[in-house]
Amino acid sequence: MDKKNKNLYYLNELSDYTVEDGYSDVRGWEVKDKDHRVIGKVDSLLVNKNSERVVYLDVEVEKSIIEANHKPYGSAANKDDVHEFLNDDGENHLIIPIGLARLNEDDKVVYSDKINHQTFAETKRVKPNTPIDRTYENNVLRSYNREHKEKYPEDDSLYERGEFTPRNE
Repeated sequence: MDKKNKNLYYLNELSDYTVEDGYSDVRGWEVKDKDHRVIGKVDSLLVNKNSERVVYLDVEVEKSIIEANHKPYGSAANKDDVHEFLNDDGENHLIIPIGLARLNEDDKVVYSDKINHQTFAETKRVKPNTPIDRTYENNVLRSYNREHKEKYPEDDSLYERGEFTPRNE
């Protein structure tokens, strides 16, 4: 991916960006699915420079996600539930849109209360610090949103889908 078309950056790539005062820096926090099973830990935050917002959590997945050995969910033009990608060795990170993340600040846990362990295990993963392009974003979003089969926009309106919302358990 060339730099002029890049719009997502890992927070550590941007020396002039930090987590704003009053917001939790969730890096290092455990991530749990809708059934409270551990998915992994937040490794980094992905920032959209155009909107100047964190839009994804980069999560290093737990071994149970990798060991589930599910083939990643994909889609083809005429077929539903097609597995068109494989996860390779070393691909142990995935992204979660912040609109699907809920925080428990007391316990320092991020919950995704709409996605289960199997869906995370079937989502295409990447190696750490891999540049995230729109194709990968769309594949992940389709995996997370299988039931609704919603078409995600190709413009930055995708990033306007929500903020972290505190969750008290």
